[in-house]
Amino acid sequence: MAETTRYYQTGKRKSAIARVWLMPGSGNVTINRKPLAQYFPLETQQSTVQEPLNLTDTLGQFDALITVRGGGVSGQAGAIRHGISKALLLVHPDLRSTLKQQGFLTRDSRIKERKKYGQKKARKRFQYSKR
Repeated sequence: MAETTRYYQTGKRKSAIARVWLMPGSGNVTINRKPLAQYFPLETQQSTVQEPLNLTDTLGQFDALITVRGGGVSGQAGAIRHGISKALLLVHPDLRSTLKQQGFLTRDSRIKERKKYGQKKARKRFQYSKR
């Protein structure tokens, strides 16, 4: 029995971490044991997840098995996009320039700034009273 090849990579965005397994298949995307449309009901989030596959014309060629934890819905979608892009490089290293131009291989390092003492939030201060 021949073992199917699986390509594994992790993607990150904000505080979300996605573990992505790509294998040759018919284009099924499963996220946390749910189909893509059920996990991300909004069309914008679904398109964010499928952007690397659409860009490289590999939409129906791979099945994706994804587990994602942490963060919110937008961060999770971005983490999955990052993971799929990195996994596609393992399959086709020649796609690097295409994915790099769109910025899919760069980890978006913007995270929430920590709260400072003596302030309400990271930058918001308590109201100043002169008298």
